[in-house]
Amino acid sequence: MCSAFRPAPPQGPWGIVILGFGSAAISLSAGAFAGAFAAFLFVVLLSNGTRGGADRTILAGVAASQLFNAATSYIVTTAGNAQQARDVMFWLLGSFGGVRWPEFMLVSVVVGFGLIACLAYSRILDAFAFGDEAAAALGVNVGRARLALFCLTAMLTATIVSMVGSIGFVGLVIPHAARFLVGPLHIRLLPACAIGGAIFMVLADIASRILVPQQVLPIGVVTALVGVPVFSIILYRFQRPT
Repeated sequence: MCSAFRPAPPQGPWGIVILGFGSAAISLSAGAFAGAFAAFLFVVLLSNGTRGGADRTILAGVAASQLFNAATSYIVTTAGNAQQARDVMFWLLGSFGGVRWPEFMLVSVVVGFGLIACLAYSRILDAFAFGDEAAAALGVNVGRARLALFCLTAMLTATIVSMVGSIGFVGLVIPHAARFLVGPLHIRLLPACAIGGAIFMVLADIASRILVPQQVLPIGVVTALVGVPVFSIILYRFQRPT
């Protein structure tokens, strides 16, 4: 953003209000946390709970995305003032500017717990790679495992997004790169994704501050510049005749 039109990054996400009803207000982080779990419940219900297949879950996710994008657009267009709307838009594209040490410690605890829990499911995730029927044949309780993994994913996503906003393409670029480096076994893949994602975010944050002189770009813009070409390469590889 240019100096004449540069929204201040959120000064502590817990203190920014994006929607108010009289004296009641929802802080940015609390709203993001509640919204993530609402989207999770919406997807689970729409995809027939834990019995829905991958295709149905994806379609339910698309529907949930459109619904919550519409809600976000409504919030932005009805914001009380222009500065408030700019702050929300800056947060939606991702920013580390509002994160302080207390928030960082909270995220570290939640992410650490989530990573350990996911590692406990590493063999089950390996079984899921062969499909639900193969996983069930290997003794996996597919419904229970999927529900637990959905809950872990929602918890991790809600916690991180509530602090730094929505940063796209990280979950697309890093897992493919990590799989290429360490292989498909999740006991190695999950830690590699965590470390690679952290390194990628540091590099993206540095790039967002130096790409354009005297301007700070939202991190989501930088990750999109990397993610779109990677996504195109992945699509091209899948479309090539074997």
